[in-house]
Amino acid sequence: MASKQVKYLHTARLITLLTGNRNLWKNSWAAVPRLFSSEKSAEQQQQQQSQQQSENSPADPGTVGNNPADQIKKLAQDLEVLGKEVESLKEQNIQLLDKYRRSLAESENLRSRLSKQIADAKLFGIQGFCKELLDVADILGHATNSVPQEELTDKNPHLKSLYEGLSMTQASLFQVFKRHGLETMNPLKEKFDPNLHEALFQKEDSSVDPNTIIEVTKLGYKLHNRVIRPALVGVSK
Repeated sequence: MASKQVKYLHTARLITLLTGNRNLWKNSWAAVPRLFSSEKSAEQQQQQQSQQQSENSPADPGTVGNNPADQIKKLAQDLEVLGKEVESLKEQNIQLLDKYRRSLAESENLRSRLSKQIADAKLFGIQGFCKELLDVADILGHATNSVPQEELTDKNPHLKSLYEGLSMTQASLFQVFKRHGLETMNPLKEKFDPNLHEALFQKEDSSVDPNTIIEVTKLGYKLHNRVIRPALVGVSK
C-alpha cells in the first residue's frame, strides 16, 4: 500500500516538472488519503465477500461430525438413551400408581372402619348405662315374683296396690329398654346355646330333651342383637 502511494507521488511530480503546473502536484498530494481510503474500503469489501463465500460454501463431507453416517450413529445413540429414559419413567409410573392404589385402598378401609366404629358408638354408647339398669330390673322382677298371688285380694288392698305399682314400674322400664334397642331373653324350654346362655347347673328331667333349659335364674339381655348379659339358666341332662 505504501509502495503505491510513493509511485503515485513520483508520477505526479514528474508530470508537474514536465508541464510546469504546480497545482497538479497539490491536487495529487491531497488525493492520496482518498485513494488509500478507497483502496482500504475495497480491500475490506473483498474480505467480507470472501468471508460470506466461505460461510455460504457447502460443508466438506469429510469433516468430522458432518458426515451423514456419523450423524445417523449419533441420532441412534440419542434414541437409545431416550428409550432407556422412557422405560425408566414407565417403571416409576407403575410403582407410583401401585403405591397410589394401595394408599387409596388403605384409606378406604380406614374410612369404613371409622364409619363402623362411629355407628357402633351411636348404637352401643348406652351399653354401660343399660348394664347398670339391669340390676334395677332384676330387683323389680324378684319383688313382683315374691308376692303370693293368693294374697292379692281385696282383703290386702295395700299389698295389691304395691304389687300393681311394682308391675307397672317394671312394664314401663321394659318399654324404655325396648325403645333403646334393649330386649330381654327368657329362654325357658329352649335349647341351650352357649353364645346366649350361661348354665349354672344340670338337672334330670325326663319330660324334656337333653340340653333343654328347664329353669331361668336370671333373664338375659340383648342390645341391638348384641348380648350384653347372658341368661343364667339350669339345663336338663
